[in-house]
Amino acid sequence: MTPILETRDLTHTYGVGTPFESDAIQQVNLTFARGEFVGIIGHTGSGKSTLIQHLNGLLKPTSGDVLLDGRSIWSDKKFTRETRFRVGLVFQYPEYQLFEETVYQDIAFGPKNMGLTKDEIDRRVREAAGFVGIPEENLQKSPFELSGGQKRRVAIAGVIAMEPDVLILDEPTAGLDPVGREGILSNIRAYQAAKNATVIMVSHSMEEIASNVSRLIVMNHGKVAMTGAPREVFARAKELISMGLDIPQITQVFLRLRDMGVGVDTSVYTVEQALESLKKLRGGKLHA
Repeated sequence: MTPILETRDLTHTYGVGTPFESDAIQQVNLTFARGEFVGIIGHTGSGKSTLIQHLNGLLKPTSGDVLLDGRSIWSDKKFTRETRFRVGLVFQYPEYQLFEETVYQDIAFGPKNMGLTKDEIDRRVREAAGFVGIPEENLQKSPFELSGGQKRRVAIAGVIAMEPDVLILDEPTAGLDPVGREGILSNIRAYQAAKNATVIMVSHSMEEIASNVSRLIVMNHGKVAMTGAPREVFARAKELISMGLDIPQITQVFLRLRDMGVGVDTSVYTVEQALESLKKLRGGKLHA
């Protein structure tokens, strides 16, 4: 089956021909399947942001290519434009990009640029608002009257209203409290399930990544250092730490137990997995 999105030997060099020339990403080969929820992690400067800006054509590669449904997104200008609607990118702190007079108009901005009918735009705005939990009565309010978390929802709804096949989010919960974070993640999961969309999420929160994604990509110095299911990646916790990355707190606890001589499974990354592992260690019995 053809992946919905693919990178082939993707390389981006900043400052070509100057003393400051440097490769932000090098020879990156990745595939993303339809309906997949993928997390991207890496230290600051590892190439995460440069990578995701190539996936919808915001940046053009120095060499290599990005393919959408098996076709180069740079094959012609019309397809490049189409790609930017089909691969939606939500930047970090997207609420700073709100600018319309009402919430409704802000969410409608993308669909209007797609040349859709008024009725179709209205359907998409209301459906997108529903996905992210914006009440009907807020649609005619100024976005600047809303709380920070509500503004974030409006900004995400503006991308969702274009009904992208691929939704890319750069730190979507940054700066939000725990309730706000889980609310946003729940909204994203609802959109993915309803549309069978591919979701690609960059996050510094290992707990957040671990409990939501089905596959992890680890970037290090512009290259893909490892990729796999969360359990496979977190089983290599000491390598992640050597790259300057945090690991889930429960994994840290189990690594410490292993260092103390306890024969625990250090690939665990959720409390539920930890309890199951400890039960096995105790012969299936674990009492509070």
